[in-house]
Amino acid sequence: MRLFVGVRVSVATANELAACAEMLARRANDARADIRWVAPANYHVTLKFLGWTRDDALAAVRDALDDTCRGVQPMKLRTERLGAFPSLDRASVLWAGAPSDALAALATKIDGAMAGLGFAKETRAFHGHVTLGRVRETRPIREVVLPMAEQMFGETSIDALTLFESETKSSGSVYRELTRIAFKPPETAPERQSAPVELEETDDGWPRGRE
Repeated sequence: MRLFVGVRVSVATANELAACAEMLARRANDARADIRWVAPANYHVTLKFLGWTRDDALAAVRDALDDTCRGVQPMKLRTERLGAFPSLDRASVLWAGAPSDALAALATKIDGAMAGLGFAKETRAFHGHVTLGRVRETRPIREVVLPMAEQMFGETSIDALTLFESETKSSGSVYRELTRIAFKPPETAPERQSAPVELEETDDGWPRGRE
């Protein structure tokens, strides 16, 4: 199976991104830029791409991800601004940014856990993003993106990560959720209950505490 670990964006965010993609598609058509657009149902942020994985390794991957989620707090993710890989002047992938220090830290944690199972470690810094489209032939798309480059989109509440299988079909890639693993925030220790304080009167009339 061809696997990756990621998080989906909220429905509200997906709708905003889809509306933006529609406007971009019209501009791309005018600029004769051939872009294959991602279906809104597939909008997500990839945390770790695993690639082709043997069926018998699936249980170990799930267990490692479950351990990774221990101590992870729920987080908020804001999707904002548009860009392209490797650049707007030589684009192959058009994306909406998803910057988050907490998500980057989680991606690093996942990378280490997967390396322990034999998956290659990442050589590039994590760059949170939602892929909106793929340019069929690398070309400049600055004129397509620039008027909307600073657009802000919705917020997503994240309390779990998902292990996806990517299936390639004639209509494009389809992402199937294999398992969803909830974050397991650290339990807060119960507050220490102090013994009640009894007051007794001193010879000078002021109260004195006694436990």
